[in-house]
Amino acid sequence: MSDRHPLFIPLILVGGLIFGFGLGFSHMARPEVVLNFLQFDDLGLPFVMFGAAIVSGIAFWALPRIRDSAPLTGSRYERRLKPFDKNVLIGGAVFGVGWGLSGICPGAAYASLGVGNVTILWALAGMFVGAYIQGYARS
Repeated sequence: MSDRHPLFIPLILVGGLIFGFGLGFSHMARPEVVLNFLQFDDLGLPFVMFGAAIVSGIAFWALPRIRDSAPLTGSRYERRLKPFDKNVLIGGAVFGVGWGLSGICPGAAYASLGVGNVTILWALAGMFVGAYIQGYARS
């Protein structure tokens, strides 16, 4: 941790603020918008996701060509691929079911608190309990 740039934590906070603002501004922090997408009534979510994927894709393509290492951590850019196994498939399916039932993904759930959705605390509690159960079962 000592090799991290002193601005690492503040910039992570700023990144989170921008992410949360973007989710709130695009209305993706509202479960009813996500549920309307899952019912094919509102197709705004794919535009938000593709917009984010394009920006991220450009950054992941360009940054390793500009620098050898990350400016704030000094870590080298490298690909870390997770093998596609049954845990990925089952975990993805369970995640998808939880997303469909609650109408919100984890990142948007935190942003949903920022737009005044206090009932999302139930979904957040469920996420923490589910993660704890999975970690306990795995160990």
